[in-house]
Amino acid sequence: MLRSALALILVSLSVAAAAGSAPLQQGPAAAQPGGATFVVSGRGWGHGVGMSQWGAHGFAKRGAAYDEILAHYYPGTQLGPAPVAKVRVLLAEGAKTLAVEADAPFQVKDGAGVVHPLEPGSYAFGPGFRLTLAMGGEPQQLPGPLLFTRGVLPLELKGRSYRGSFEVSAANGRLRLVNVVALEAYLYGVVPDEMPDDWPIEALKAQAVVARSYALANRRGGDFDLYADVRSQVYGGLGAESFTATAAVDETAAQVLTFNAKVVSTPYHSTSGGRTANVTDVWAGRPVPYLVAVADPYDNASPHHRWGPFAYDGATLAQKLGLPSVPLDLAVKRNPSRRVDTVTATFADGTTQVLPAQSLRAALGLRSTWFDLGVLSLGKPSAPVLFGTKGSLPVVVRGIAVASLEQKVDGAWKAIGTLKPAASALNVAIKPLVTSEYRLRAGTAATPSVRVLVAPFVRFHPAPTPLGLGGVVKPLLPGAIVVIQRQDEATGAWSEAARSPVDAKGEFEAVFRLEPATYRARVAPGRGFAVGVSPVLKVVPA
Repeated sequence: MLRSALALILVSLSVAAAAGSAPLQQGPAAAQPGGATFVVSGRGWGHGVGMSQWGAHGFAKRGAAYDEILAHYYPGTQLGPAPVAKVRVLLAEGAKTLAVEADAPFQVKDGAGVVHPLEPGSYAFGPGFRLTLAMGGEPQQLPGPLLFTRGVLPLELKGRSYRGSFEVSAANGRLRLVNVVALEAYLYGVVPDEMPDDWPIEALKAQAVVARSYALANRRGGDFDLYADVRSQVYGGLGAESFTATAAVDETAAQVLTFNAKVVSTPYHSTSGGRTANVTDVWAGRPVPYLVAVADPYDNASPHHRWGPFAYDGATLAQKLGLPSVPLDLAVKRNPSRRVDTVTATFADGTTQVLPAQSLRAALGLRSTWFDLGVLSLGKPSAPVLFGTKGSLPVVVRGIAVASLEQKVDGAWKAIGTLKPAASALNVAIKPLVTSEYRLRAGTAATPSVRVLVAPFVRFHPAPTPLGLGGVVKPLLPGAIVVIQRQDEATGAWSEAARSPVDAKGEFEAVFRLEPATYRARVAPGRGFAVGVSPVLKVVPA
């Protein structure tokens, strides 16, 4: 009999990934790297050095006076008199033409000291200083520089009104206009642009002293002292002024902060996030005794006290940061002020690149460098999961309070477990019943989904019959076709020897002439399953 003439040998379990002949190792699958999602959340808005404006707001709401607020944020400083009464603020630079106007008579003094009266209106000129000084008159070339002074109404430039006078000079065919204005009048246009004017008066008074001190300590020298924007302080002129802000300036008139009898630079910012920063942790240089980190307990009313999370995929980060390839991981290094100093990107080839935290902040538009950089990374098995057994997903959860593993069921994502952060990668066991998609989610952030293939369980019966080979398929796939394949010993290629449908019990029976050879049973993909392949069966002569 054929049974007596043959011996049966079972060898290692194999599962094919596709219709080809190359088998993939089942068992505990090696992890393949998946896409990472980086989650950024943080605290505060601004550099964090000196007074937090929202913190000052909180102190004032609790009854603190402006001098108490200033002593908290700039410890060791004292209030003293301002040594300067006027400042020069740059309003225009590199202009080809300018137009100065006023709604009342005013005047211009040229470089020769000659004063020319001007009627109300707009006077346009270029770097040659040719002005039409009288109605219907011819343009006259005046020697520069020019000094425009007001009459009973303020001067205007580009639709904005300003106190003080305008100095206009020319260089290299371009014009520069500087507003020469009293220090207090300058602050009238700064304080309401830097702090909401409906805030408590003590907070506004603290802002007035800080802005006055900052302006005097950071004068540039040369043709002008200050910029009218964030390079110095935002200065909006008359149009920015408000009653409450002006009152705060007047009630602190000529007061500045000093240290060792010198006016000190008083940087400030919107929101600290709960603690200000040491100046040496933000800007290079020597320690400054009054610019040190202090607790900021009352800035939590700020909408920027905490922010995020914001999610970025690796490709987006690579593009925004100018990285050579997509990062697999990002790790932060912090300074004593809890802000981030550097971010280290790790790539698939094992190389790294260190980035300054300020570069990340600028590229991503973050509100501060006090941030947490969480990582959600989900890989996938290198081979299909065999039905009825467990698979393993490589997972990284770091810098995130908690994440959930989700599986797509009937088109909707469903949480199937929670994961806490860990210092190293985790392997999470899953047991999908059909081919499924998975993802990690934390709040609004989620990783790209990974597709985990499930292969049906296919096995031969323990012994062949004289008429062929039979076996079982799980789960029940009635009507599915099982192809019995024979391997060519010379080439290793598989060819069809027989086929059989799966019956209602999940069994198959292929009738064919069984010859000494190596066989396997293969179920084609479908019904939510990948290709299913049995362990090989080697039939040899007895």
